[in-house]
Amino acid sequence: MDLNTITAVAHPQTRAQLPVWTAGDAWLAGGTWLFSEPQTHLTRLIDLTDLEWPALTITDSHLSIAATCTIAELDGLACPSDWLAAPLISQCCRAFLASFKIWKTATVGGNLCMSLPAGPMISLTTALDGLCTIWKASGGEQKLPVAEFVTGNHRNRLTPGDLLRQIDIPTAALKRRTAFRQISLAPVGRSAALLIGSLEADDALTLTVTAATVRPIQLLFRKAPDASTLRAALMQQITDDLYHADIHGAPIWRKHMTLRLAEEIRAELMGATRP
Repeated sequence: MDLNTITAVAHPQTRAQLPVWTAGDAWLAGGTWLFSEPQTHLTRLIDLTDLEWPALTITDSHLSIAATCTIAELDGLACPSDWLAAPLISQCCRAFLASFKIWKTATVGGNLCMSLPAGPMISLTTALDGLCTIWKASGGEQKLPVAEFVTGNHRNRLTPGDLLRQIDIPTAALKRRTAFRQISLAPVGRSAALLIGSLEADDALTLTVTAATVRPIQLLFRKAPDASTLRAALMQQITDDLYHADIHGAPIWRKHMTLRLAEEIRAELMGATRP
């Protein structure tokens, strides 16, 4: 869609060249949402392309994902053989309600900043202990776990002029055994519940609940729980007001599926640790 209120497009090449943020500005990365509907309140786009951030960087301690990394680039990452959680990358990429054309343009950072309950990059990076680096409009940086970055449906911790720079995934998280479950009302519909479980070597279990809830919710168990303990924790920690309501699923159904999929994950991960 043409944005006919735009009167200027800035092309900074370094952070120092980022223009002073004013009302009517918007960051432009993939632009798949930005150009999908009228944006009559906008007058200037700040194109991040010329910053040329490396899409993906692997170090001894972490995987760094640039906010401008596309879904196609992330899905094509050749992961080390000891990253047991590597299948989550393709599973979450395929949880998008998007075509392959969108994959080549939409960005990981854009998905986080949209902060929709069904954002699968939110699911992936939360489950893998992702840490956001935010360039503050006032200068300096802020580090924030993805689990705390998204605060609600279409809400996050960014303030006007803040820019999500990257998400770092600890190597230790990528070496954990994981289990993935996702369900939609339609075969290729938007996720109504997307749950990821990860298991440490000492049987500590982390369960990440997304899509069913308005924000990511993580449950931590120092030792893998039995079915009744897991269900009780879910009932206590996810109150009814946290379940999302829209045309893609009623809250009561999302709650039911969360309980069901969580038990499937627990059974899969605990079964995988036993001879």
